[in-house]
Amino acid sequence: MVAVELYRVMKQIERLEKKLESPDAGSQEKENIENELRNARVLKDQLDKMIDGAKGD
Repeated sequence: MVAVELYRVMKQIERLEKKLESPDAGSQEKENIENELRNARVLKDQLDKMIDGAKGD
């Protein structure tokens, strides 16, 4: 289940990165996207650590 969540977060990161590169995004929207992206990356790191910990068992 953790791997499925990790995949979902990775796809979310890809989507946000593409959205951030869009010339249509205004400065406020880009700031919001950057915040979402930062949170998604933190979650991805946490999930990676969970998977790595499970491998060690």
